[in-house]
Amino acid sequence: MSLKDLQDVTYYDLNNEINIPVDGQIPLNKDQEALEAFLRENVRPNTKTFASLRERFDYLIQEDYVEAQVITQYPFSFIEDLYAYLKAQNFHFKSFMAAYKFYAQYAMKTNDNAYYLENFIDRVAMNALDFAEGDQQLAHDLADEIIHQRYQPATPSFLSAGRARRGELVSCFLIQSTDDMNTIGRTINSALQLSRIGGGVGINLSNLREAGAPIKHIAGAASGVVPVMKLLEDSFSYSNQLGQRQGAGVVYLSVFHPDIIAFLGAKKENADEKIRLKTLSLGVTVPDKFYQLCEADADMYLFSPYDVERLYGKPFSYVDITAEYDKLVANPEVHKKQIKARELETEIGKLQQESGYPYIVNVDTANRENPIQGRIVMSNLCSEIMQVQTPTTYNNRQEAEKLGTDISCNLGSTNIVNLMASPDFGHSVETMVRALTFVTDHSDIDVVPSIQHGNHLAHTIGLGAMGLHSYFAKNHMMYGSKDSIAFTSVYFMLLNYWTLKASNQIAKERHETFHNFENSKYADGSYFDRYTQKDWRPTSQKVQALFGNIWLPSPDDWAQLKADVMRDGLYHQNRMAVAPNGSISYINDTTASLHPIINRIEERQEKKIGKIYYPAPYLSNDTMPYYKSAYDTDMRRVIDVYAAAQQHVDQGMSLTLFMRSTIPAGLYEWKNGRTDKMTTRDLSILRNYAHRKSIKSIYYVRTFTDDNSEVGANQCESCVI
Repeated sequence: MSLKDLQDVTYYDLNNEINIPVDGQIPLNKDQEALEAFLRENVRPNTKTFASLRERFDYLIQEDYVEAQVITQYPFSFIEDLYAYLKAQNFHFKSFMAAYKFYAQYAMKTNDNAYYLENFIDRVAMNALDFAEGDQQLAHDLADEIIHQRYQPATPSFLSAGRARRGELVSCFLIQSTDDMNTIGRTINSALQLSRIGGGVGINLSNLREAGAPIKHIAGAASGVVPVMKLLEDSFSYSNQLGQRQGAGVVYLSVFHPDIIAFLGAKKENADEKIRLKTLSLGVTVPDKFYQLCEADADMYLFSPYDVERLYGKPFSYVDITAEYDKLVANPEVHKKQIKARELETEIGKLQQESGYPYIVNVDTANRENPIQGRIVMSNLCSEIMQVQTPTTYNNRQEAEKLGTDISCNLGSTNIVNLMASPDFGHSVETMVRALTFVTDHSDIDVVPSIQHGNHLAHTIGLGAMGLHSYFAKNHMMYGSKDSIAFTSVYFMLLNYWTLKASNQIAKERHETFHNFENSKYADGSYFDRYTQKDWRPTSQKVQALFGNIWLPSPDDWAQLKADVMRDGLYHQNRMAVAPNGSISYINDTTASLHPIINRIEERQEKKIGKIYYPAPYLSNDTMPYYKSAYDTDMRRVIDVYAAAQQHVDQGMSLTLFMRSTIPAGLYEWKNGRTDKMTTRDLSILRNYAHRKSIKSIYYVRTFTDDNSEVGANQCESCVI
């Protein structure tokens, strides 16, 4: 028997029975029956077995499945001991979906895809052995974190660790173009190369001159950003890892760019086929000035990037539009276009209703909260990466004359329910930081030198979280309640403290800090004022009890950490980011990211199989009242929860808004006496609320329509953890 010969299996039917109530009850036992049937009918008979662990690894190395160096850097007796420890932890998948997802997408298989070569313990061991780089204690600690599902490496890391034939360990990339043909050409080449390697690619086009702008040395006119977007979309379609996955990219444009209307229009369903974008994602960078102009119902001016760069001596993205707006309006040398701010705001809302795009990056908020010298100009394919960049200039041979810095994302996630049960919260986080440090240290993207350069200077990582709604439900907290918001703040305060502590320790051990540390708010100590001048520990009895067995830092502890960081520095320029946590959250048997569940019994459409049903983690009669669908939740409460986390997260978070095309009565007070249909006004109110709450970005807007379909529901599988 092999995986190619599977027939007469029962687990799909058993899983589907979850969706059929029995005496008014959800038959959750059917999911457990489906899980056991899957292991019995699919996994056990189709897993290649070996007489010993030594024989297994000899085979995997000889047949070029596993990188020999990962194994030979340890005494084999240690590997045997590690396996014995992992087996003693008695790991079991808790749902059919968890096991199915792991074996379908993550377990290593024979070259002909006929047999499994590993189980979950094997994949955990390979991650631990690879990322610990010969350090036996770290390998043991990391295996302990992953087998107890307190830590989940990002999909590319978890999938590729230890394999001889693999892609990169990093999750996604951010690059930018400047306003010349050499750089545009190099940007398209970079998109091809990065899409080939794997991971989603974010590209900033705000610096390109607008359509119709003069090109003086050839007495012509520029074509603007839309043709470049089409070239990029075609590049991602072509460079798709030999058909294994769809190349994925997002382009960002400033809301003050003259091509902004055409940029948004290219994603509309009725756009001309010559310009219509089918697969490329869109993001808009929005300074505070736009919100101010909309509030005043004023006209707004869109400025020529070419003229602005000529005036300020730096690319358009690097000019603070909010600060310079009035000067730019008054300057006759800057070509500009006049429109109504609210009309543009409406266009953004219309497109979000139709497609879920564009993502919104509140760029002034991101820079205001940024402790690093420099400017954040864009984000990534899931809108959670916020790091400073510097532009690269190229000569006519497309060689870098002045090499700038771009970004690769090195991501991982905590599982909130399980980390809260850790015997040592701080040690768990330090172990995670060290695993992520391995990924950034061993990332060497030489095909795009600006990304290679940025990574070598910054050593950035992004530790996030998943399972927040699971934790709330398990502990009888309504999503968005006062206690849930307080818990979220304390949890992320702790993540911030311990990632800083770990980064400081690594800097001390290596006598090395990230580039330009001395000019950061960490170095002068001002970053820590928010923690030394206020006690962030919980005041409510409910939240105090939740953290009852976990040490919480006082202002004095923060003052000591401040002194340590000012003395010895930090190794990582950035440490935290909250990704969408797509398919990997199922393997962790937890809810995705920080947002509410969609359904108590989620329906997933799997390719070639059909529907699979996934009950919400810890679902029972006891937790049922605390599991309300995101589509029936006031999005302001979701924004409140994310805002509580954002106070402590140095980068961003993938915040999705969930809307119904017909709004439930009483959900939003401004709907009273108006139509119950979702309008652009509803989205505008929520975007403005998020901005006032200092949210750095809004990811998708997902709309559940009256015919039970979803708009904007596609997940970026290349970028999610």
